[in-house]
Amino acid sequence: MDEDLVSCLTRQVREDVVENYLTERRLVGLQIEEVQNQAAEVRAQAQRTGRCLHRLIQLMIQPEMVKRLFLYLKVPPSCYWHDCTQERFARGVRFIRVRALTDRGRFKKLVFEAYLRFYRRMRKYEEAYDELRGLCEAVNLNIKHFHCNFDLLTILSFLKSLDVGAIEQKHFLGENFTAEELASVDQKLYIQQISFEALEVPAPLSLPAPERAEPAIAELVQEVYGKYQKFVKRLLR
Repeated sequence: MDEDLVSCLTRQVREDVVENYLTERRLVGLQIEEVQNQAAEVRAQAQRTGRCLHRLIQLMIQPEMVKRLFLYLKVPPSCYWHDCTQERFARGVRFIRVRALTDRGRFKKLVFEAYLRFYRRMRKYEEAYDELRGLCEAVNLNIKHFHCNFDLLTILSFLKSLDVGAIEQKHFLGENFTAEELASVDQKLYIQQISFEALEVPAPLSLPAPERAEPAIAELVQEVYGKYQKFVKRLLR
């Protein structure tokens, strides 16, 4: 067979490999973008969940009772949920309307309802958190398979054998590379796996179910009302 023909066929095969590589790379890129978008939504959901906790915190009136609440709910210090005492979590939090014959009864219902809403919101957040973690693991597995399916050294050698004009004319590099980036193309061929920690989504709290939490919350309510009755009455107006 003519050597030029063999060379042409070899080149065509390599071009096809590169085209397949870039197609698969774009698909992986879309999956990574999906993870980033979903992470942004989970972070927003964490913010909404934090507002529910902030409302419950406000009902504790004083820091000493907030510490008691955090101790019972096992909120670790220096974590996202511990920071929900800050005012930025107060935005958009609605006051809950409840009815009872006495102020003590109203306050008790108010605290229970606040905890119930916080618990439900945290459960939904936990589902979203787990879903994001599962998606992240799946995409990382796809990235691993992607690298196994392509010989990056062969692709790199072929790309570097092309002149800049040929790369621009054939659009081998698409949106993934530019001619100026060819010198560092070996670094760009490798796709880093997604670090779940780098997504900065706070781990959910494992909260006791409302029926289990009722005795402890009732005790907190009694103590808060007994110590800070004047503040509670002002809060209920």
